Amino acid sequence: MDARLLQHPMVTTEDAAVYSDFEHETWAILFARQKQLLPQYAAPEVLEGMKILDIREDKIPNFSWINEILERETNFRVVPVKGFIPEKLFFEFLSQRCFPTTCFIRKREQLEYLVEPDVFHDVFGHVPLLVNPIFANFMQEFGKKGLESIEHDLYRYAAALYWFTVEFGLIQTAKGIKVYGAGITSSIGETQYSIDSDKPNRLKFNMIRAMKTLYRIDHFQESYFVIQDYQELFDTLLHMDWQKLKLIIDSFPDIDEGVVRSDDELMQEG
Repeated sequence: MDARLLQHPMVTTEDAAVYSDFEHETWAILFARQKQLLPQYAAPEVLEGMKILDIREDKIPNFSWINEILERETNFRVVPVKGFIPEKLFFEFLSQRCFPTTCFIRKREQLEYLVEPDVFHDVFGHVPLLVNPIFANFMQEFGKKGLESIEHDLYRYAAALYWFTVEFGLIQTAKGIKVYGAGITSSIGETQYSIDSDKPNRLKFNMIRAMKTLYRIDHFQESYFVIQDYQELFDTLLHMDWQKLKLIIDSFPDIDEGVVRSDDELMQEG
């Protein structure tokens, strides 16, 4: 771990995250609702990660305790930060097998949907999959490729890829399409909507298609991309060359959210 990253002014300490009883109760409400839903909707690796981490239902977890388990399983760790951090710093952390985690929890009127990430989104949504070795490797590789995207002035497309995979990705399993993206697994409304609703499109994952798909952060998604497994994600990044991709990206049109192209492959249950 590069020590200079931990000295960045946006990085804080866990001691600074002192939560009130009311905030712990907010966590408990969110946890209880998702705990009932996820066995039906979440990918098995998400459920396995939650089981291994054994995150408490009644209390916002201690980061040091989480890190003991994460470091043992995949040599990843969480680092507390003060809020939104610059893109370059975020990718630097990922490239060092660190996930920057916010320390505030949403207000009660934001239980259904929250635009910015809070500690529930980060810890409940993101951290469980970091227990999975392939996904952990994918996240580190995303950090490296994200830094390269900034160098090539292509950050917009790295951000879109992150959005449609890490945040709002679906996966095909033996038991049908399930959720793995943290933006879904931490949202009671979108967990059900992403699988049960007939409104959104569920498209077979294609990296360029995802990069060129427009999206908004203030409502449920109109299109989701479905991967076959996490190795597919890792392999996608492993062979990524931004310099070569730029030519393809420039020739591929932007696609409005909700649009289905003739060359898209719609994914069905089963």
